[in-house]
Amino acid sequence: MSKKNLINSEKAPEPVGLYPHARQVGNLLFLSGVGPRERGTKKIPGVELDENGNIVSYDIEAQCHSVFKNVRLIVESAGSSWDKIVDVTVFLTNMKDDFKTYNKIYAEYFADNQPCRTTVEISSLPTPIAIELKVIATID
Repeated sequence: MSKKNLINSEKAPEPVGLYPHARQVGNLLFLSGVGPRERGTKKIPGVELDENGNIVSYDIEAQCHSVFKNVRLIVESAGSSWDKIVDVTVFLTNMKDDFKTYNKIYAEYFADNQPCRTTVEISSLPTPIAIELKVIATID
């Protein structure tokens, strides 16, 4: 597979490793894990860190809105759209405390388009975030 199938948005946050924002295979668009960071900075909406980079507090609502915005930026940069998302895997670091808020916000964003969804609790993510999405969409 050639690099022409790789997609990197100029609007979404830069990847934190050696991977593209997305890869197109046929009419499918596979997004790498997308977090709530902001482009051009290490700032994470709603996260307060101590001097050692440990999470002091975080706002799951702010992170949800930011991660959904970043997913939209990537699918649209690739030539797809929000309504063409067909599958979402959601990683939460605190299912017990965050699921209810995340689920409410998710329902707002996916009211019209209802992709398949899996939500998994994990112990941590590579950066100090509480949510990450893995998305598959169709593309013409």
